Amino acid sequence: MDRLLWSTRGMLRPAALVTLVLAVCAALLAAPASAAYGVRIEVLSSPRAELVSDGDVLIGITGQNLANLEVRLNDRDVSDAFSGTGERLVGFVSGLRIGRNLLAAAEARLAVTNYPRSGPMLSGKHEMPFICGTAAFRTLAKVQLGPPTGNNCSVRTRIDYLYRSKKDRSLKVLPANRPADLASTTTSDGRRVPYIVRVETGVINRSVYEFAVLHDPEAGAPTPERAPSGWNGRLIYTFGGGCPGGWYQQGSKTGGVGDDIMLGRGYAVASSSLNVFGTNCNGVLAAETMAMTREHIVETIGVPRQTIGWGCSGGSYQVFQIAENYPGLLDGVIAACVFPEVGFATLHTITDALLLDHYFKSATGWTDAAIRAATGFGRVQTIANLAGAGRRIDPRVYCPEQLPVAQRYDPVRNPRGARCDVYSHQVNIWGPHAGATRRPLDNVGVQYGLAALNAGKITAAQFVELNRKIGGFGKDAGFVPGRTVADPSAIDTAYRTGQLVSGSGGLSGTPIVDYRQYTDELPNGDIHLAFHSFSLRERLRRANGDSSNHVMLVQSGNATGGFSTGNPVLKSALSALDKWMDDVDADGGQGSLHDRVVRNRPASLTDACWSPQGEKFVERQVNGIGTTRCNSLYPVWPSPRQVAGASVANDIIKCTLRPLSPAAYDVRFTPAQWAALRQTFPSGVCDWQVPGVGQQGPGDPWPTF
Repeated sequence: MDRLLWSTRGMLRPAALVTLVLAVCAALLAAPASAAYGVRIEVLSSPRAELVSDGDVLIGITGQNLANLEVRLNDRDVSDAFSGTGERLVGFVSGLRIGRNLLAAAEARLAVTNYPRSGPMLSGKHEMPFICGTAAFRTLAKVQLGPPTGNNCSVRTRIDYLYRSKKDRSLKVLPANRPADLASTTTSDGRRVPYIVRVETGVINRSVYEFAVLHDPEAGAPTPERAPSGWNGRLIYTFGGGCPGGWYQQGSKTGGVGDDIMLGRGYAVASSSLNVFGTNCNGVLAAETMAMTREHIVETIGVPRQTIGWGCSGGSYQVFQIAENYPGLLDGVIAACVFPEVGFATLHTITDALLLDHYFKSATGWTDAAIRAATGFGRVQTIANLAGAGRRIDPRVYCPEQLPVAQRYDPVRNPRGARCDVYSHQVNIWGPHAGATRRPLDNVGVQYGLAALNAGKITAAQFVELNRKIGGFGKDAGFVPGRTVADPSAIDTAYRTGQLVSGSGGLSGTPIVDYRQYTDELPNGDIHLAFHSFSLRERLRRANGDSSNHVMLVQSGNATGGFSTGNPVLKSALSALDKWMDDVDADGGQGSLHDRVVRNRPASLTDACWSPQGEKFVERQVNGIGTTRCNSLYPVWPSPRQVAGASVANDIIKCTLRPLSPAAYDVRFTPAQWAALRQTFPSGVCDWQVPGVGQQGPGDPWPTF
């Protein structure tokens, strides 16, 4: 045929030209009028296509000429699920099978991995036993959820419409006819709307979730394409505090979703019972629960402009670990009573306090001033306070009341029972070992009271006896003469999977507002010590070269409103954080996300403290005692490990050892004292100037177990 069309000189024959034109016209008529090209498929409801749940997913498709695009899920046509313009389509796709699914559109392909609504997705196999809490859960509509159905503590999802009363600002069930005391509100984007709140309550990942948002039911049910009528486009996810007792239970409360300011400004507000650390003291399970709950919210009302994490104490554990290890879930955080994480920042300090408390109960010849110098705490009472919290590593102490006694661990009567300690609750992270769980806990080589010795605040004899007798913990957290030795595998896991927050992961590009009510000097002591904020700041600085994405705000312990939007300081900080995130999103300039966050921090959002009388001092917060106006008001007392020579970063699990040397001390020891030290530290003492044993940066984000 080709030879018939072309002449010997390479030119088309006249008859062949007609034939070719007819063929081209036929081909054009047979082709689609506007073939799509440059097609890209992405998951909108989850940051990771390999981690979606509940059999459905919100999908975005971009490209050109998409008007008649065919979209297929596992060879099933799902094109009708999509709507939008010719260059962007959005569709809620349901019917995913458990495991791998394939979405196809034109030349684009996307594999999506689906997990069941009951989980697990990230955190490893479900913990057993597991006590349901739905019967005790009371919704914002003041209704008990009732007994669970099935093995995963599920209940029927319910939707309630409430309204804010003008009279007492309470939330009440919306009647069929609009009540006379229905309040109105102005959202953060300037719209005046009736203060009517849609509240959804259900169970995801064996956790009771609830989320609330301004929405008038007369507008019809919200969808991803038709957002709630009063939503400002932002989501606040609240995280509850605690840790002791946070295992083997579903829980019967969340971090709270009924805040007047948050809802009134138009935020969607969400939380879940396994995001209360007093119910679930496991950062990976908390991240999984938040990810699955947020995914459902996105599939219900649309993609948030930003998601803010809001939490105090155990809530701060969660916001930092989630932002660090699971980027894409939180865009900014407001945290209070701050700790970087539970497993190290907190556990190192409270278990040291437990050992110190045990020692000082029988020690003689110590004054309160000497005890404070040796431990670092501003109050002697802090030792006993923290020692009680340190019992969360004991499998017999903090069992939740919901767990029947017959199911609890006892080394003699029930050695296979449920172990009620923080490490056993995290066994999927650390791994089982010898009937218990591998522990990343170590005090080998730690010289308790070292700085106090060198400063002349304790004697050489006191220093030697303290370190000779302080000891460590056995398998069940009983006191033993030898020091505690961390499991090498657990150390590796801690660093590699970000269980110890380094600040080099997602936190490096996260705007952080660190709010603290000062409690270091409460009469009976307190666990929420100020140095923890400086631990986080120092880790950020080491990881990123600066810590300018971290703002510290400090008030007295009795500041009006505390950690709530009733506090003018936090109300203002929330508005400033919105601007900060908006400006980062709008910044198309050069540099990393960290660079964009730093250069867009609002001028109104800077380090500051307030006196007990309310006077504001704008100055960089400094770790120390009495060197600035702020730390004169609110001294930052060190931890026992800082007194032993560790950095405020508090990021070394097991220290590297160096040989004992008399030249390393500012005092002289007697021969007997030196012999006792050599016996106490046969392998040497901590060298805090070098990295710890196994210390390394984190691996890939989104670790699974």
